[in-house]
Amino acid sequence: MKRIIFILSAVILFNACTSAQQGNSPAPTHEKWSALLQKYVSATGKVNYKGMKADKAKLDEYLAILSKQKPGKNWSKNETLAFWINAYNAFTVKLITDNYPVKSIKDLNPSVSVIFVNTVWDKKFFSIGGDKMSLNNIEHGILRKMGDPRMHFTIVCASVSCPKLLNTAYEAATLDNQLNKAASDFLADNTKNKVNTSNPKLSKIFDWFSGDFKANGKTKIEFINQFTPTKIDKNANISYLDYNWNLNE
Repeated sequence: MKRIIFILSAVILFNACTSAQQGNSPAPTHEKWSALLQKYVSATGKVNYKGMKADKAKLDEYLAILSKQKPGKNWSKNETLAFWINAYNAFTVKLITDNYPVKSIKDLNPSVSVIFVNTVWDKKFFSIGGDKMSLNNIEHGILRKMGDPRMHFTIVCASVSCPKLLNTAYEAATLDNQLNKAASDFLADNTKNKVNTSNPKLSKIFDWFSGDFKANGKTKIEFINQFTPTKIDKNANISYLDYNWNLNE
């Protein structure tokens, strides 16, 4: 009888662990990440990497929460989207703090790198729900496939020309408003976009991911015009600004 009880207990424990790994647990809160962001990120998105590195234990504590599980089928789309946005940003911060001081995230590339093969963004240096992952796995394999191009203004590659790192976590309950604000703030930043009616100079993000901004039957210009008071003419001559890869500190 004792042997049967032991076996049943082992099976229940195994199933519970498997369920957690498969992402069937409730979505985590991101309070620990918010606390770090509020402490070490300015309102303009500048990151105090030296301070974040000194608080490594708290960052690792949050990353451990993310690593335990993948989003499950029981999660809402907003819970899933918020999870992956926060994961991308938090693991990027870890990558920088683990190598700080560094002038640019691109300095962490291998000496010979091939895009989408062995860049710093292709390095599998963390796990989610037991799967080894890279930043490109999150951006291209998950977030872009979720079909909301506003996510491009939320993930931050630790560089000056990237969208600013929000100094609070993305949360499911407020996500739509946060995504709209991220898009508006990015387009309003004159160092990253120079929006005018006929000759706008836009971030390279709108060039690299041009197809993403043509979703839902909209043109890229129609997408942009949703988030800026100055409306770009449909026949405007668009050019793209050089991308500054220096660290966003």
